[in-house]
Amino acid sequence: MALFSSVTPAFIAIICVLIGVILKKTNGKKEKHETKSKSLSRPWVDEDLKDGTDHHLEEEDVDEEWQGPDENIAHVPFFAERYSEGEMIKRSQMFYELLNKRRSVRFLSDEPVPREVIDNVIRTAGTSPSGAHTEPWTFVVVQDPYLKHKIREIVEEEEEINYKKRMGDRWVNDLKRLRTNWIKEYLDTAPYLILIFKQVYGWLPNGKKKTHYYNEISVSIACGILLAALQNAGLYTVTSTPLNCGPQLRVLLQRPANEKLLLLLPVGYPKKEATVPALTRKPLKDIMVIM
Repeated sequence: MALFSSVTPAFIAIICVLIGVILKKTNGKKEKHETKSKSLSRPWVDEDLKDGTDHHLEEEDVDEEWQGPDENIAHVPFFAERYSEGEMIKRSQMFYELLNKRRSVRFLSDEPVPREVIDNVIRTAGTSPSGAHTEPWTFVVVQDPYLKHKIREIVEEEEEINYKKRMGDRWVNDLKRLRTNWIKEYLDTAPYLILIFKQVYGWLPNGKKKTHYYNEISVSIACGILLAALQNAGLYTVTSTPLNCGPQLRVLLQRPANEKLLLLLPVGYPKKEATVPALTRKPLKDIMVIM
């Protein structure tokens, strides 16, 4: 009994030490996990650039009835132009060669561009497919020098913060080889800026909100078609996603609350001294899988 009594304090002390070590390790792992979670968080993600396809409208705002303009849309015969196999191969090769010349150009001239060309490329973008044919896009064309400069001021102010604080070292280092920074001279010099807004919802004649299905994907497809149309017309641009600028630009351009900025494209001719990074594209075998 005396032996047990003398051992008990030492035994208890050992147990306490072990518990302390276990708690320390547990807290350490928890702190490490929290630190990792914080480092993996993405404070640079712009709310406007988040996928809006899961946007849920308030129940009282949704009209459960058919939201289209006509319950019985007429269907008409479809006549497609068909080419011979040789012509198909030739046309597909030529189109590839045309778009393979597309590059992101950050040095744009202030040389005027015919307005009719801009009208036509946006008409072309408007042929894009969309969820339930909601056509959830707005293309805002800015040519006024004052507005272009205000846009540049807003973008550069936020981009400097993005580069220095929000984006993180890895992203900034990945961009260094492309020699990009927060200075966006092309926002002043390009004859046109095209700002593409996605409409996360629309409005029905009765004032109720109209669901825009797959608005993010629909507008993204339209942007791809717009890029192809610009290349076809001999114009150049650089795809710009102005992080954390959406609300300010929306107010500046007097766009409604249901529109969120997705992409900003400066459009024009390259400067004579323009340069681009010597990049290569992945070969077909690396981007296509045949099953």
